[in-house]
This record gives sequence, C-alpha cells and structure tokens, in this order.
Amino acid sequence: MLTREANELLTRVGPGTPAGTLLRRYWQPVCLASELTKEKPKKRVQIMGEELLVFRLPSEQGTKEIHYGCVGEHCPHRGTSLYYGFVEEDGIRCAYHGWKYDTNGRCLEQPFEKNPEFKNKIYHKSYPVERLAGVLFIYMGPPEKKPLLPRWDVLVRTDGTRTIEVHPVLKCNWLQAMENSVDTIHTYYLHGHSMKQLGNPEGRFYYRPVEDYDWDLCEWGITKRCVYGGDRPEEEIRPPLVFPNILRIPQGYIEALHWRVPIDDTSTQITVMRFDPKTKPRSVEGPEDPEVIPMDSLMTPEGEHQMTSFPGQDKMAWETQGRIFDRSQENLSSSDEGIIMYRKMLREQIEVVQRGGEPMALVRDPEKNRIIKFDSTKPVLK
Repeated sequence: MLTREANELLTRVGPGTPAGTLLRRYWQPVCLASELTKEKPKKRVQIMGEELLVFRLPSEQGTKEIHYGCVGEHCPHRGTSLYYGFVEEDGIRCAYHGWKYDTNGRCLEQPFEKNPEFKNKIYHKSYPVERLAGVLFIYMGPPEKKPLLPRWDVLVRTDGTRTIEVHPVLKCNWLQAMENSVDTIHTYYLHGHSMKQLGNPEGRFYYRPVEDYDWDLCEWGITKRCVYGGDRPEEEIRPPLVFPNILRIPQGYIEALHWRVPIDDTSTQITVMRFDPKTKPRSVEGPEDPEVIPMDSLMTPEGEHQMTSFPGQDKMAWETQGRIFDRSQENLSSSDEGIIMYRKMLREQIEVVQRGGEPMALVRDPEKNRIIKFDSTKPVLK
C-alpha cells in the first residue's frame, strides 16, 4: 500500500504538481482532427486541470496542409472564453474586445489600445500541436525540452486500416486505469469469467488456468508474461505498458494503443487507436482520418455499470474504487508486483524531472522514429 502522501504525489496532475509535471513532458492526445472543420474550427478541451482551446487555421488556397493551434481558453485581457472568438488566417481573435493571438500565444493586435507596445508584454498560454493518424496531440512541457511525437507502429503502418474509439469520460483518477495495464491476472475473472456467465465466448482466451506470470522492465516501460495451462497451453509475452500512460495491447489480430489522459484529478479520457492488418488500406496519401467507432455510456438505464463488454467491465472496476482511490487502505499481494513496479517507476521518474533530468521513454532520434515497433527480445532495463 501507499501512504496518503505518496498517493497524493502520484494522483494529482494539475499545473505544478510532481506527477502533472512529469506527464507534461510527453505528447498527449487532446482531440480528433475530424472534430475541427472549416465550419466549426474550434473545440474546448480540458487536460490535466487546464482549460484549453484547440483551433484550426484556414488552409491557404491551393494547399492541403492544415495548421492547428492550442491556447488557454480564457483571454488574458478579461478572462472571456476564446471559444466564442473568431478564427482568422494568423490566429484567434477574442469576441469581447478583439485582442488577437497567434498559435505561439503572442498577442498580435489590441484594437483601441493607445500604447502600441503594450501587446508585446502579453504572453498567452499556448502549446504546440501535431497531427498524426487523425489525432491531434499537444506537448505541455518546457518548450526547450520538447521531444519528437512518437510514431508508434499502430499509428503509421500502411498495410491495413485504423479505427478510433473515444470512450465516455471515466469518472475517476487516471492512475486507476493505468495501473490496470500491469494487472495481469484481473482478466481471468473480470473478463473471462464475466463473459462465461453471460454465455459470451469473447472472453475465452483469458478463461484458461494461469500457471505463472511475471513482469520485467524494458526501454518503454514494463513488459508482462503470462503462462496459461489447460487444453490450450501458451506462454504469452504481452507488449509493454508504455510509460507513462499508454497501454499497447493485441486484441486477437488487432493491434491497439490505449491512452489514459487525465482531464483533471477525478476524471480521465480514454482514447483507443486500433490497427487491423487484414483489411485493405483506404489510402496512404494525405492526412488520414480513421473511422470513429461510437461508444455508448457503458451504463445501464438503471444507472448501473454495464458488464457485457470489456470496456464496461473495466469501467466498473476502476470507478467503483472511488474518484481517487485511497491506496493507504489496500492490501497488495504477490499478483500485484507489476503495479508495485509501475508505482516505483513513476516515483523515480518524478524525481528525475525534479532534478532537471530527462525522463524515460522519450523519443529524440528521427531515424528511430520512422516507426516504433516493440521487440520483446530486447534487453531489459536494470
């Protein structure tokens, strides 16, 4: 278990918090590119306790390239929401008094201001935006320490098709969902047994005797091994928990990435990218907007957790722990070693950042970033 102080350290993600500062050193998905159109080029978002506005600039005539901006939602003049402002060729203009900001947060214009130099003193919060596989990612850390946006295999492979799931907002802290990524044995009862009770064969892969399991460290985070017995014995080496808040997982022949992004301390947005290598690519040219798979509320009409799907079962397990699980009250066992490893990794990397160092699993080398594949045979970190 954790002390209450350690639990606070790992769960709080607002500006200036230790865990929030660590998470801001990594690119995070903020919304889908398809949500921003010529007709509706703005979207309000909240991430790690910050209210932001993502917007799409008008494309230059004759070009397909689209540029995006991300700034604080509230105008630094009088705090009015920029969501109701006007997107122009070089930035966004506040609807209240007409102050205009570019994608770097510079104040370009202050109509009616008598001092023409005053605008140069205004610096609005802004974050760089990059588009990849139909998703808009932002980097919220120090500009001079910005890494490359990782080109995970699921995002850039061209021999199949992608789909995106945006899950209903999870009403609990991000760490509850993320710790589940190294909870190897929960799949037997939560998914396998639950589906068996429903007469649904979907969970039969996990409904086999578990004879052994362990975890190890790798360059990206934590790998997981599970040994199944019964009439279909198998040793499964699962792709890693990708530090700090990504699950890389195969789902049959489908490859998937799950991002668990804190909205604030008590709510989390889960976005899933799936890659199907058995379907023919629609196109490998130009920006790709994968099909978005609608997700229901995962709740029954009576307000109970829907237990007929993997996402619904996971949601129940995480949300019923409470908005922020009090880990000082838990009783960990040997099957929780992966969770212990992950918490240790989080604390170590928080300390690295606090000392001014570079946290793990950042991508700097463009050559290695052409496509990032996961190789379970690579030496582990010690």
